[in-house]
Amino acid sequence: MSTSHDFSNNYVVLVPQEMSFYNLFKMLWSNGIDKMGFVHSQKDREDDYLQNRLMVVFFSLLFQKLLLLFSKLLAKLGSIVEFCLNLVSSNGGLLMLQGKMEIPKAESEKFMSFIGQIDRRVELDSSIKAGDYRYFSSLTVMASKLSYENHAFVKITVQDHWKMELIGFYHFWNDFQEKHTTTAFILQDKTSNPNIILVVFRGTEFFDANAWCTDVDLSWYEFEEMGAIHGGFIKSLGLQRKTGWPKDVKLDPDRPVAYYFIRQKLKELLQLNRGAKFIITGHSLGGALAALFPAVLALHEETWLLNRLHGIYTYGQPRVGNDKFKEFMEKVLHKHGCRYFRFVYSNDIVTRLPTNNPNFMFQHFGTCLYFNSCYKGKEVEEEAVKNYFSFSGLIQHSFVALWELIRSFLIPYIEGPEYTETWLLKAIRLMSVVFPFIFPGLVAHNMQDYVNLTRLGSQSLFINLQDNVIVESYYLSDEDSCYDIELEHEEAIF
Repeated sequence: MSTSHDFSNNYVVLVPQEMSFYNLFKMLWSNGIDKMGFVHSQKDREDDYLQNRLMVVFFSLLFQKLLLLFSKLLAKLGSIVEFCLNLVSSNGGLLMLQGKMEIPKAESEKFMSFIGQIDRRVELDSSIKAGDYRYFSSLTVMASKLSYENHAFVKITVQDHWKMELIGFYHFWNDFQEKHTTTAFILQDKTSNPNIILVVFRGTEFFDANAWCTDVDLSWYEFEEMGAIHGGFIKSLGLQRKTGWPKDVKLDPDRPVAYYFIRQKLKELLQLNRGAKFIITGHSLGGALAALFPAVLALHEETWLLNRLHGIYTYGQPRVGNDKFKEFMEKVLHKHGCRYFRFVYSNDIVTRLPTNNPNFMFQHFGTCLYFNSCYKGKEVEEEAVKNYFSFSGLIQHSFVALWELIRSFLIPYIEGPEYTETWLLKAIRLMSVVFPFIFPGLVAHNMQDYVNLTRLGSQSLFINLQDNVIVESYYLSDEDSCYDIELEHEEAIF
């Protein structure tokens, strides 16, 4: 696979396809990582940089190699698990109460993904109408959840349940993985004012090895204007293997590229709807792509599109770039008046990755909307416990995981039956109590809690955001306490 990195000022690119497990472990006692052949970087600074981050490079390559090795097995396991879950849910539950058994079909409008089975809600909150201060967060979080489903399921949900127009459902080409690995859909909401075109990126599917490889690929590329960006995410958005980010590429209908295709589609739709604006959203990996999309628009000086960008809503988004990228994006948001809302639920581990320590260079930008396990929210610079793996954090995570398990049985009686949790989610919460090291952070990444926080979260926070009021919060010793102290003052959000 021929690749040129000349488009980047500086880079570190990991290529697990070019290594064996023997060479990977040999790297641990090698004097020059670059000599191994599967780590490409700038010659003038690779030795010091890579040697200081040896274990980071090692584990990133190891995880990618294992994922590639077991990708087919993981996909097969996912198919079996999802078939069994849909078989149960389509036939009246575990007791199979229906007289005639219905066999689920993977691409049908009734078939739900593993993530969909965790939270089976498809209806928008009927109490939150267009014009409500919570409307766009409520819509975007449900759209982000819906992105994990198949085309038929998305179509019937958008058109029949939400009464909106599905513009298209797309699978995009990754030039580095040489596969269609990025999924997104576009809908139009004509009930809102202004009319909104919503771009929704799919996050990491549980049994998709390609998506997991994107997440754990800690390659990075540095651009003079933007700074350094997570390699896995930027490849997924549409980075070209030989030319990087040219302003225009020839669109191949069989291999559409996410950034270029969506940019062109937005121009067409917005020209037909002069008063409309667009919103970008996504959960997990989808949130990372949503955060990067306007960055590339700015790189290409797409001022007309950026001025039509109503907002960016991300849920459980990982870090995507370095300090320079953070400064670049904050200038872009301020210049074009774009609203950026990064929602974080409690101990979600993904929002703390890559970890914030000297061995990494990734930083969040913008303002974090942090919600604790009681769905009480506050606006902060960055989520509490920035490094998930700190000792104090791990103790706290264990107690919160136990509370979330207890809450799963109580919440339908307190908030209503629509908040009833599935037996699958309760089982997963139980695992987070039994295995407290990493499971609590993974469980906190689920869509159920992100949907809940947009519906049950502090109403004052959403009102203040709408009115451009910042809430400065001071943490108590227990970051996940259901109480906080707030000071309010008038100031522009960005």
